Amino acid sequence: MSRRERELREGALSDEELGAEAEEQATNISEEEEVEVEERRAPPAKVVHEVIRRQGIEELERPAASLLWSGLVAGVAIGMSILAEAILKVRLPESPAKEFLVGIGYTVGFVIVILGRLQLFTESTITAVLPLATKPSWASLGRTARLWVLVLAANMAGTFAFALFAHIGGFGGAEMQGAIVEVSKVILEHDAWATFLTGIPSGFLLAVIVWLMPSSSGQRVWIIMLLTGLIVWGGFAHVVAGSCEAWVLVIAGTVSLPWAIGSFLFPALIGNVVGGTALFTFLAHAQVHREIHR
Repeated sequence: MSRRERELREGALSDEELGAEAEEQATNISEEEEVEVEERRAPPAKVVHEVIRRQGIEELERPAASLLWSGLVAGVAIGMSILAEAILKVRLPESPAKEFLVGIGYTVGFVIVILGRLQLFTESTITAVLPLATKPSWASLGRTARLWVLVLAANMAGTFAFALFAHIGGFGGAEMQGAIVEVSKVILEHDAWATFLTGIPSGFLLAVIVWLMPSSSGQRVWIIMLLTGLIVWGGFAHVVAGSCEAWVLVIAGTVSLPWAIGSFLFPALIGNVVGGTALFTFLAHAQVHREIHR
């Protein structure tokens, strides 16, 4: 074994030397082909990290009024997930695949919110946290907390407005109102502890969607539909979409307000933060930490 081979095997070469080694072994291709290679190559994790970090900085610097209005619209828009489920539940004939097909409706609100760049709390568990993780400071922590409080409050107000409009028959007659209530009863399947646990994968999946967006320009709708579909098909808890269901049940008199807050909203919130921030965001940051700080 040559000295060069031993160095490669033992990891004795620096990143720069490894890069030079790769260049030496590169296939002889034309300039046009080199351009095509660069266009087709997926962006490095460091680039994806930087795109999301800068997006987070933009969000952190937005005025409070902008965050509140965007969060309010996002709350109403996420209600379209519940409405789409109810419509499919009413319109589709009974079949073994009906539950799966109804679940597709759940993805509608997320497509609207994410592609519309509206402020959704569970997206901010990664976008608003990466700037803090990159350059920790009390000021950054305060800005992150400010955004979280404003966006979460606005999201809750928006979902409550959706539930109230549904209750007064804004989306149709008694049949549609009943379907919306029936769809919303899914949150009754878990106690507080189970809601917390199922909130973790939900928060993780939303953070994954944000991470994938910069490198998936042509497939964004499908990625959003697939990963948010896993939330409903897996029975996971999402604090914002689930708050639509909670408010629907509170207004209908099915559950009490203390139950909605204590047994669903709070556990789902904590689970989403654990999954989106504590698990995905800090792990995603850890993989590029040495690259961005050297």
